[in-house]
Amino acid sequence: MNLTAPIFHDNDAAREHLESIRWADGVYCPHCGNTDGETIHKLAGKSTRPGLFQCNACREHFTVTVGTVMERSKIPLSKWVLGFHLYASSKKGMSAHQLHRMLGVTYKTAWFMAHRIREAMKEDVASSGPLGGEGKIVEADETYFGPKDTIKKRTIRGKPFNSSKRSIVALVERGGKVRSFHVERATKASVRDVLVRNADRKSTLMTDESNFYPITGLEFADHATVKHIGGEYVRYEADRVVHTNTIENVFSVFKRGMVGVYQHCGEAHLHRYLAEFDFRYNRRAALGVTDRERADDLIRGTSGKRLMYA
Repeated sequence: MNLTAPIFHDNDAAREHLESIRWADGVYCPHCGNTDGETIHKLAGKSTRPGLFQCNACREHFTVTVGTVMERSKIPLSKWVLGFHLYASSKKGMSAHQLHRMLGVTYKTAWFMAHRIREAMKEDVASSGPLGGEGKIVEADETYFGPKDTIKKRTIRGKPFNSSKRSIVALVERGGKVRSFHVERATKASVRDVLVRNADRKSTLMTDESNFYPITGLEFADHATVKHIGGEYVRYEADRVVHTNTIENVFSVFKRGMVGVYQHCGEAHLHRYLAEFDFRYNRRAALGVTDRERADDLIRGTSGKRLMYA
């Protein structure tokens, strides 16, 4: 997308852009849910702020930002729209420092925006259903990233053991979507919980030789493993290829982004960074999704996700 487009520099154009995406099927009231266009009116008085509507059903006023991560923000809408585009189009993310330089806002404002943009990227797992299905393959794996807030054990070289790092469990449907989760501790029970909640049991499960999976694998249509400890990373069988390279690639992009772009991430916010990388992977160019479509999906995801900090 052309970064000189009016929606990135003109607040009125940015507002119209947001309205065209959020209200593609017509204006509705975020307070009472009223969708009757006859009872919703746009106010156009001289002292009325731009983009203000009134719902005659509940007598409340609202704009396109009400009920979104942008509600009550003093940040110009054009900067919000540009922020959405930058996060949706960057392969490995964008730091708050880079955002503050590009938008011309303070670092504190950029950090505020970045976390709300990540909140908008969070997938509604309940409505999207499980990964995989009959005849499909779901790869599962766990990884360990960054030290926990309290490091209990270190190696001889002073690096944290896996037990002292943050545990991440992820599933990916081969050729489809990914879901990543930060768990307090990777165990058979916590890994099983992630699997049965997010993967269709009619799927074929593919994992490495970790002892987290053999028992849970029996709950799926089939379970195949590769033995990394023996140097095996792919195995060709008559009707399938057994590997976990897809999920390993997901982890690779995530870690390169976290180390090369973000560098510092508090454990309390790790789930939002995982949501950010999942969002981009699930709308990657290989699936035919453009930067514009990805940014529009992000704007749609802002609804109903106000993020309040105490």
